[in-house]
Amino acid sequence: MKDYPALAADHAPNVLHPLCPSRQVLGLLTSRWGALILVALAGRTLRFSQLRRELGDVSERMLAQTLQSLEAHGMVRRVAHEVVPPHVDYSLTEIGEEAAGLVRGLASWVEGRLPEILAGRDAGC
Repeated sequence: MKDYPALAADHAPNVLHPLCPSRQVLGLLTSRWGALILVALAGRTLRFSQLRRELGDVSERMLAQTLQSLEAHGMVRRVAHEVVPPHVDYSLTEIGEEAAGLVRGLASWVEGRLPEILAGRDAGC
């Protein structure tokens, strides 16, 4: 897990401050793979290979790194089963489910506004 600078006792979290840990967490949750993993795992448990298939074009390395980071931040639960061949299940923690709901809300907004967004892009706005 990445070490973040300690927040001074007299300072509240501020995502706009470059050294605030909240900025790094927000970056993880809104990163391409972080956000998609949260949406994919919302309300269910998936194995690594299932999650990779669900996401489509993510590399094994990027998926593993993002899952490790989400796990280190308390968003993802990893359960390794002692079987042959070994398999690992991934699911969201309570805080991960909460974050997934927020990300899903943003994704739903994008999906609902996509025609307007594409029209604006195509018009050069």
